[in-house]
Amino acid sequence: MPPTLASLAHHSALKLTVRAGEGRLDVAVRWAHVSELADPVPYMEGGELLLTTALKLDAEDAKAMRRYVKRLVGAGVVGLGFAVGVNYDEIPKVLVDTAEEEGLPLLEVPRRTPFIAISKAVSAAIAADQYRAVTAGFAAQRELTRQALSDGPEGLLAALAAQVDGWAALYDASGALVATAPDWAGRRAARLTADVERLRDRPAPASSVVGGPDNEDRVELHTLGTGRRPRAALAVGTASALGTAERYAVHSAIALLTLTTERSRSLQAAQDRIGAAVLRLLLAGHPDHARAVAGELYGGLLDAPFRVIVGEGVTADGDPLGGLAEVVESAAARSGEAVLVVAEGPRRLVVLAVDGGAAVEACGEYAATLEAARASSDTREQGGEDDELVVGLSAPSGPIAAAAAYKQAEQALSVARRRGRVFVEHEQLAAGSVLPLLADDAVRAFADGLLRPLSEHDATGRGDLVASLRAWLSRHGQWDAAAADLGVHRHTLRYRMRRVEEILGRSLDDPDVRMELWLALKATAAAE
Repeated sequence: MPPTLASLAHHSALKLTVRAGEGRLDVAVRWAHVSELADPVPYMEGGELLLTTALKLDAEDAKAMRRYVKRLVGAGVVGLGFAVGVNYDEIPKVLVDTAEEEGLPLLEVPRRTPFIAISKAVSAAIAADQYRAVTAGFAAQRELTRQALSDGPEGLLAALAAQVDGWAALYDASGALVATAPDWAGRRAARLTADVERLRDRPAPASSVVGGPDNEDRVELHTLGTGRRPRAALAVGTASALGTAERYAVHSAIALLTLTTERSRSLQAAQDRIGAAVLRLLLAGHPDHARAVAGELYGGLLDAPFRVIVGEGVTADGDPLGGLAEVVESAAARSGEAVLVVAEGPRRLVVLAVDGGAAVEACGEYAATLEAARASSDTREQGGEDDELVVGLSAPSGPIAAAAAYKQAEQALSVARRRGRVFVEHEQLAAGSVLPLLADDAVRAFADGLLRPLSEHDATGRGDLVASLRAWLSRHGQWDAAAADLGVHRHTLRYRMRRVEEILGRSLDDPDVRMELWLALKATAAAE
């Protein structure tokens, strides 16, 4: 520990006597400084033991001494050493009383004790404390390294918590809690996820100090990783500010965890290449070869129903699909699920995730969040629609039908883009209606072009061909029923249908013609 006024007062070689402030001798001394100035405060930093012979002080002037002592206390001076036998044979009573009133420890320095001896004692104690801190730091580093090698990040966190006499927690790239030590700190660490997420948005490396939940402790947060985006985050909670030895331990833990995350990064790159090969084999119709290449890397993912997720575009922060990948991988990691994530170029991501699992659910929640954000602010003004993230989800499938599931996800993605949606499931398409698809601009243009001759005819007031065509088609060509709907004679309706054929140059006996006309009428109605 650093030197204190008490340790100096008990130093046998210094022969110091405490004359005031005996209850405040446990304060640490940062340095010993000699000054004969009437006002040494401008040259103080705080934490010093001020030594003086009162050469330029009237130590018997009560008002002057009260001002002098108060300014020393206000500047953070921790003690005053007064040399006797030089200018004063003893410390004036007014100075002793004032120091006692203001709570400033006052030490009497005998004539035979030079100030340099006190300065050397303080310096030696500080050096010894720093040496102990460095030695303890190296010992902590060895212990943290041993735990990291034997028990991984969990063992390292446990060793770090013991070193700082507090707790430690590790968060993943998404801000989700991964591990804590000791176990009782889990709830405290979980309540800091919002602070971790804010820290993650700052350029790495970044750190911050926050008050713990309910002001239970002091928490330091540090990002981990060497890239632009942090790979993880470390939280360290203690009852008070860290000392030198504890600071060494925290810095060692940051270095070791960074090495771990960067090593994991290299392993992840290799796993990504294997995942891409597995996906290609599945889409090529070779599930057995895909299983052989995957080995145990993806657990039972290829043996259970899975979903294919295809995403395209960029996220709101401009990182190509980074947000989607992080959300899916973090959800799978927390639930213990296997997930296969493959980047097909900078703007396309393919994911194989367990059907009904946390990864698929997290994907839908993430898309819903983006959908709500787009609804509240017009992001399309900042970039084209092709730049926005869109996601398609297949129906449940297996290795044999992986290619079909991939096509389903692509179809759902295509529909999502046309509808201006973020996320569409293929099952929604099968369970819904084809009519929403008619809102496409190309379909509307086709409908307008096909029906324009009839609309122009009706505009002259020579008949109501469009309404008659709609009624006739809706009644499946039944003349009496359609004529009744229109309130006209069936011969009138027959005449109008012949005029439709003449104007369009197409026969209503052709089922393809009837289908195209019906869809054109539906598309026109949807646009109105």
